[in-house]
Amino acid sequence: MKKSAVILGLALSATIFSANAEKFKVCADPLNPPYSSNKEDGFENKIASLFAKELGQELEYFWLPQRIGFIRNSLNAFVDENAVESKEFKCDIVMGMPEGSDMVQATQPYYHSTYVLLIAKNRGFDDIQDPWQLGQLPENRKEKLKMAMFDRGAGTDWMQKHDLLEQGIPYQSMTGDAQHNVAMQISDDLKAKKIDAVILWGVLAGHVVAQNPNGYHIIPMKSEAGVKFDYQMTMGVRKNDKERKEKLDKLISEKSAEINTILSQYHIPLLPIEAVAAKKD
Repeated sequence: MKKSAVILGLALSATIFSANAEKFKVCADPLNPPYSSNKEDGFENKIASLFAKELGQELEYFWLPQRIGFIRNSLNAFVDENAVESKEFKCDIVMGMPEGSDMVQATQPYYHSTYVLLIAKNRGFDDIQDPWQLGQLPENRKEKLKMAMFDRGAGTDWMQKHDLLEQGIPYQSMTGDAQHNVAMQISDDLKAKKIDAVILWGVLAGHVVAQNPNGYHIIPMKSEAGVKFDYQMTMGVRKNDKERKEKLDKLISEKSAEINTILSQYHIPLLPIEAVAAKKD
C-alpha cells in the first residue's frame, strides 16, 4: 500500500474518532419504561445523561424498539451502509445487558437485581409471605388465583416446578405493541383485576409498583436449583471497542453512588454487586 494512502486512511480514522468522541451515542428503545423513552425519563436515560456530562460529550440517541435483532440493527449497524470513505455506527453503547452476554463486550456490572413476586392486595392472598405458599394453597383457593405466565422465563419455570401452570394467564415476553411494553401491560391488567399476581423482573416490577405504591405485596424471589432469578446488568459496547469499555468501567466505579440514587427513584430492588471473574485469554 502506498504511503500516501496510509496517511489518508489514518487522517480519515482520526476525523471519525474525533467526531464520535464528542458524542455519547446510545442505542435505546423509544418506549420502554422504566428503562428508556424518547422523553428521556427512564433510569437508563438518566444514567446516560450523567455519564455524558462527566465525559463532556453531547448525548445522542439512536431509537429502535428493543426486539429480536436490536443489537444487529443498532450497535453493530452503520449509519450509511453504502459509504465508501468512512463507516459511522448508528450508536456506540447499549445501557442494559445481562452479565455474560456474548452479543457485546460488557462493562463491569452497574446494578444487580432480582425477580419479585407481586401480589395485588385485597384479592384474597394477603396472607402469602413466601412464594412457595402459592403452590401449597388449598384447591378452592388456588383455583381462584390468576397469575401472569410468560411464554418463557424464570417465572414460568418456577410456576411449572410448583404446580401453578393451571393458574397461568398467558403473556408474551415481547408484546410487539408500539404503545405498551410488558411493564405497562401488567400494570394495567393488575389494576383491571385480569390477574392477581405476577413474577416479574425487578426493574419492571419497580415500574408497576411506582404506579400504585401501596397496592402490592412485594416478595423477592430467590434463585433455586434449576431456576435463576437474580442477574447483574452491564453496559455493552462493540466487541473491539476496548477504549470505550475502559472509560465506562471507570465511570461505573466512580459514580456508583449516583447510579444507586437514580435506581432507587425507580423502586428497583437492588442486591449487592458481586465481583466478576476475570476472563481467560
